[in-house]
Amino acid sequence: MKVNQAEFVISAVGPSQYPSDALPEIALAGRSNVGKSSLINRMINRKNLARTSSKPGKTQQLNYYRINTDLFFVDLPGYGYAQVSKTEREKWGKFIEEYLLKREYLQLVLQVIDLRHPPSKDDQAMYAWLKHNGVPVCLVATKADKIPKGKWQKHMKIVRETLGADKSDPLVLFSSETGLGKDELWSVIEQRIGDGAISEPEDAITNAKENESR
Repeated sequence: MKVNQAEFVISAVGPSQYPSDALPEIALAGRSNVGKSSLINRMINRKNLARTSSKPGKTQQLNYYRINTDLFFVDLPGYGYAQVSKTEREKWGKFIEEYLLKREYLQLVLQVIDLRHPPSKDDQAMYAWLKHNGVPVCLVATKADKIPKGKWQKHMKIVRETLGADKSDPLVLFSSETGLGKDELWSVIEQRIGDGAISEPEDAITNAKENESR
């Protein structure tokens, strides 16, 4: 996808604040400091649109970024934030769960994993929860530039085996530093939204043309 326009829209703290544009939404889930903001910035060719934080657990909202007039990236609060109180973790958990289960425009979750380490218990729990609830997921193994190229396949195998990942779920090797995996990830996203929200208007146009020709 060629990104001509990207903008931050809102930090939503509840359904009443979600955008009403009726665009497909691609959510990003991952541990705090796994690099979700850096991934967004690389995908849209911007340095600082999605703000990175050195303080785990700082993001407590759903951060919406509109890409062209095609879709939203939705950055979810990072999980695995040990410094946050149990009460806060439970509150955020319910908030995120409601979004993932009930948001009609959600098309795909990008679960971001640090390629350098085996997926954590939190990573495993998130993936299992997404699969149990039938939420479409694409695994993104980031920070690939931190590992020698010859070890990529070994680490990707560890990611899949530790998560017990479904073979049908894409696993994209990614680096926010070099741009590795950017085009592949856009292809996964375009295929998904093409099968979902965007396909309906195209079908409507096709049907209209067929009716005109009759």
